[in-house]
Amino acid sequence: MKTAILASEDRYQAWLRRGGSSGEFARVQNSQSVADYDIFIDLNFEEHPYRINDYAGNLHTLFLLSSVTQTPEMVIAHAGLKYGGEKFFGINAIPGFLERSILEISNPFDLDTHSISSAVLPFENFEWVKSSVGMVTPRIIFMIINEAFYTVEEGTAQENDIDTAMKLGTAYPRGPFEWLQLCGIDNVYKTLWILHQVTGDERYRISHSLYRKWLNAQINP
Repeated sequence: MKTAILASEDRYQAWLRRGGSSGEFARVQNSQSVADYDIFIDLNFEEHPYRINDYAGNLHTLFLLSSVTQTPEMVIAHAGLKYGGEKFFGINAIPGFLERSILEISNPFDLDTHSISSAVLPFENFEWVKSSVGMVTPRIIFMIINEAFYTVEEGTAQENDIDTAMKLGTAYPRGPFEWLQLCGIDNVYKTLWILHQVTGDERYRISHSLYRKWLNAQINP
């Protein structure tokens, strides 16, 4: 199988850390050559949803598309396209999660998953989840990160103390602020924002201090 990967540098490096060898796929710089590959992995698809126009109609290619803040079916609908039988799967491609041995993946069009199981990918297992904004793991971890910011705002504890308490008290592998460093403030902020917009759930309302940290990162990248 000929496999291509389209990714920003941080997500590309996360993919390599997971165990993907650069000799197993071609790294491409744009979405124009889709038809040349059997598997096309776009780790930044949700940030560049216009690429759906290049992917639509390619029925022989299997697509793995980053889909935490926008699902494939949402992008198709927003583009005014109709689903035509393409093999679109959504994945959680946020750094930190991408490096796990399990790939979080959705099947929005109820496709035969044999094509995925037979694909040469650097993951031990696939965690099949419902196609929805936030998927599963980002929803949980990012909500915890947000609550940790609220805790700091209230003066209850400092960041290092919260990280330590979470690891010792819940056996989490990382504390919320350590997850923030791995996943990136922009990914956390955007996911929480869209979750609050879509669900209206107050658990996803972004804390003032998280917002200020995100805003500062935009001003001083």
